[in-house]
Amino acid sequence: MDDINTRLTRLLKLIGAERPPASHVEKLVSAAGAFLGILSVYLISQHFLGSSSVFLVASMGASAVLLFAVPHGALSQPWSLLGGHVVSALVGVTCTRFVPEALVAAPLAVGLAVGCMYYLRCIHPPGGATALVAVVGGADVHALGYAFAAVPVLLNALVMLLVAVVFNALFHWRVYPAYLHRMRQPKPGEQTRDWRAGIAHEDFVYALSEIDSFVDVTESDLQRIYELATQHHAGRGIGAGSLRAGHYYSNGRYGDEWAVRLIIELDERDQDPARKLIYKHVAGLGRRTTAVTTRGEFARWACHEVYRDEENWRRVAGSGETVS
Repeated sequence: MDDINTRLTRLLKLIGAERPPASHVEKLVSAAGAFLGILSVYLISQHFLGSSSVFLVASMGASAVLLFAVPHGALSQPWSLLGGHVVSALVGVTCTRFVPEALVAAPLAVGLAVGCMYYLRCIHPPGGATALVAVVGGADVHALGYAFAAVPVLLNALVMLLVAVVFNALFHWRVYPAYLHRMRQPKPGEQTRDWRAGIAHEDFVYALSEIDSFVDVTESDLQRIYELATQHHAGRGIGAGSLRAGHYYSNGRYGDEWAVRLIIELDERDQDPARKLIYKHVAGLGRRTTAVTTRGEFARWACHEVYRDEENWRRVAGSGETVS
């Protein structure tokens, strides 16, 4: 069974189907936001496009996934939403007018839209669908001409943006637009230490430029991730006297070096670091092997205590605050 689970996990990673690190509440909130956003857009599209509204609603449906499921992503920000749709609509209408053959106009519109969004820094994947709708949307869409970019495209995008701003503001862990996170003032008594000391704006810009590919993460997200990781790391370490039989511990490493051990046997009355204990590797490096070591050696290896949460390992609150 363990081998089957390991192979299944590897297969899921290979095809990019790893479990998103989000709670059930977050998933339900995302679904509710998408419902409200598309309901608003559908009503407007029906009014202006009639039977052809289904094409544009499909385009905005893709935007809803970004704005409500990935509100902190770079592709979800206001300029990406508005610029991506409007620029793509203009490109699509232009291709329709000057390239009579739809077989050529459709792919050309999408290709040019991608290029324009890249140069204008407003990459928004649903924009490609908007460019395509401008070409294959039918007589109702073609009759609008360049007005199509204003009504209903821009109008729908503005409605979606308004719903996203208001809806996401109802939940304290969602900050949309992402820029608002930088402007947020610390609450009274909140930790104000600058955990980003030593990493400047230029460092993040350099790191992203070295990847040489668009990464759907904002600088604010990177800074926040670094801040949380640094705070988490600041309290690492397990005291030899705090080890308990039947508990799980992680070394906190990355990639192939990460591991979780289960202490099988130790004398909890004798906390001498030189005393032996028996443990088993239950996840990561060395999995399913058993070994013997001293309390002190195990404590130096362990970063913090962990527990199993569905398919993820999570740190036990308050563990790893002292180092032996």
